[in-house]
Amino acid sequence: MEKNLSVAFVRRGYSPTGGAEAYLKRFARGVMEAGHDVQLVATNDWPDHEWTFGSITHLRSKSPIEFASELERMRAQLRFDVLFSLERVWSCDVYRAGDGVHRAWLERRRKFELPLKRFVRSLSSKHQDLLRLEQSLFSDGNTKRVIAGSQMVKDEIVNLYGYPTNRIDIVRNGVPLEKFRFGLELREKSREELNLKPDQIALLFAGSGWERKGLLFAVEAAALCKERKIRLLVAGRGNARLYKTKRLRFWREEPVQFLGEVADMLRIYAAADIFILPTIYDPFSNACLEALACGLPVITTRSNGFSEIIEDGVHGSIVDHARDLLALRNAIRLWSDPSRRAAARSTNSQLAAQFDILQNINETLAILYSVA
Repeated sequence: MEKNLSVAFVRRGYSPTGGAEAYLKRFARGVMEAGHDVQLVATNDWPDHEWTFGSITHLRSKSPIEFASELERMRAQLRFDVLFSLERVWSCDVYRAGDGVHRAWLERRRKFELPLKRFVRSLSSKHQDLLRLEQSLFSDGNTKRVIAGSQMVKDEIVNLYGYPTNRIDIVRNGVPLEKFRFGLELREKSREELNLKPDQIALLFAGSGWERKGLLFAVEAAALCKERKIRLLVAGRGNARLYKTKRLRFWREEPVQFLGEVADMLRIYAAADIFILPTIYDPFSNACLEALACGLPVITTRSNGFSEIIEDGVHGSIVDHARDLLALRNAIRLWSDPSRRAAARSTNSQLAAQFDILQNINETLAILYSVA
């Protein structure tokens, strides 16, 4: 029988609707219920009442470098078998690359930026600090194992940093499937609350970091479907004013509904017909997996690790590039067919059943045991 573990999690910052925070709490609950001890090392941003699984150590440093350095200084004071970081730090036992590879993200981002903006960003100390930490993490001896959520991220780590491929495990994200089941009653009530007409197609975009996740492309692709009754629902944190003033002037009616940060996403998924995330870069979108669990067809790009688990035209649509507005428009038109959406609903729910959070917990725990 394997012994009980003491696991110290590391996560800098806190967002009440953040995907990484949601995953960490789900995982910590599963580890605790399996009989292990857990603790958290975080900044002061993380509220005590949002961590009910064990002790929490607050670090005062907020910048990535300062946080990582403070962690190194006080690491000996922490008692644990495994230091499991979801954050870029100088070193740890196991690193979960849930935020992807920063160097790869910057390279993709450059293709979408004007030269001046690209130059200014290259001078940013924040990005330089994250690259330094990333280089340290993937240097030999500083991290025993790395967990990637997709083959895309694993390949980036190997190709950009030369980290040994046999020390990288692919563990797909997981969600508590029972939380993403709903009936017709919730759908009707949610659509009524959102003032959606019975014949209106609700296209849902969810996530913060709208530039990276491609909200601009979702808005412009929806604009190309003017012959259809489409409402784009946007859930998440961002500057809605930018999109309202620049991107919506070619519509007579208000085509985009900005919902802000939503604590209870189930009712939004229930109201939606199609999920869209034309992301420039996403290691493996949790929101896409949640939408899949709700039976929604998912439109996304090959720059999303999530695209590795779905089949184009069956569970949704995979577009090669976020900028390909015609391909995005065609995907929206394809899934505007109610009979096609109905056929995909059970297929998508069955696929999502393979990615229950318990599967993720068991696979990750096996890795933690191997390094403890």
